[in-house]
Amino acid sequence: MSLSDIAIWTIGPFLGLMTLLFIFRIVLTWYPQVDLNRLPFNLIAWPTEPFLIPTRKLVAPIGGVDISPVIWVAITSLLREILVGQQGLLKMF
Repeated sequence: MSLSDIAIWTIGPFLGLMTLLFIFRIVLTWYPQVDLNRLPFNLIAWPTEPFLIPTRKLVAPIGGVDISPVIWVAITSLLREILVGQQGLLKMF
């Protein structure tokens, strides 16, 4: 097993999981009464919040809607496609 195979088997699922967590985070924004400090919601908030905090500082809410999780869904999906997609960079080696 080569180093690129190991990278594909670790980076691909990690980026897929992060995309899924950011999608869950988008859904949670529809329910402002949800306490993100309680189980099971903190399992979604804990890994995503370090990415969302700096993004919120750069991109202000639009019409009162926090779009930072949407931005991160796009970023993680794009990274996954570029790195481990059908013609990804890691599959070339």
